[in-house]
Amino acid sequence: MPNELFTISDRVIVVTGATGALGGSVAAYLATQGARVVWLARDAAKLDAAVAACRAAVPAADCLAVRADVLDHASLSAARDAVLAKYGRVDGLLNGAGGNLPGATIPPDKSFLDLDPDAFKQVVDLNLHGTVLPTLVFAPLLVAGGRGSIVNYSSVSAAQVLTRVVGYSAAKAAVTNFTRWLAVDLARRTGGGVRANAVMPGFFLGEQNRRLLTNADGTLTERGRLIVQHTPFGRFGAARELHGAIHYLLSDAAGFVTGSVLEVDGGFHAFSGV
Repeated sequence: MPNELFTISDRVIVVTGATGALGGSVAAYLATQGARVVWLARDAAKLDAAVAACRAAVPAADCLAVRADVLDHASLSAARDAVLAKYGRVDGLLNGAGGNLPGATIPPDKSFLDLDPDAFKQVVDLNLHGTVLPTLVFAPLLVAGGRGSIVNYSSVSAAQVLTRVVGYSAAKAAVTNFTRWLAVDLARRTGGGVRANAVMPGFFLGEQNRRLLTNADGTLTERGRLIVQHTPFGRFGAARELHGAIHYLLSDAAGFVTGSVLEVDGGFHAFSGV
């Protein structure tokens, strides 16, 4: 039955970056679908506020807020122990932590030669190592259970050259490659029981990119205008428009899907601009 294929009710799903615009939105959505959602992020106050808002909207939501840093193995291990103490297992991992830094971008009046190498390293650490480390900590639980799904976040900047975002692009390209490598390794070790895929979001407005893409009055900046012009849908995405893709990849409906990168970008990647 279709509802059985897509059900994620009672599944224990860990979401990193769960207080971010995209990660928080999907964590709240998963709770509405009956999943047992582990909200994992660094800021305890933001975590508590996010989980409280989720429970206010969905009184029956089964949520666990766990403070952890995706770049700190010890805190991730403590988070894993907290999850096991409450639920005894993990069925899914959504690696939503990520972001960019001004120093790892190239402004219009600068060139690559002006890149801040420390900022570049920080962006690669957050996006790549911040995906690899949580996977190292939580994937063994999926393997032990013989089944489960890991979903990573790639980006349209991983697949084609976008000006300015050199650090973020390099990191997300590495996440795409890591996802495929991991998918093959886990499939061979678990007979296909544990899957690894990625979503490739297009342009979604969040606090990190809002000033880059929109002016104070809400109109588009020149970069924002170029992006919308090259997006066949003619707009930015809404956070809720990632929910279905992630739900699918976490569910049994994607039981024979691994190593894939699912584009959710309004046609941006498909369009040549002509």
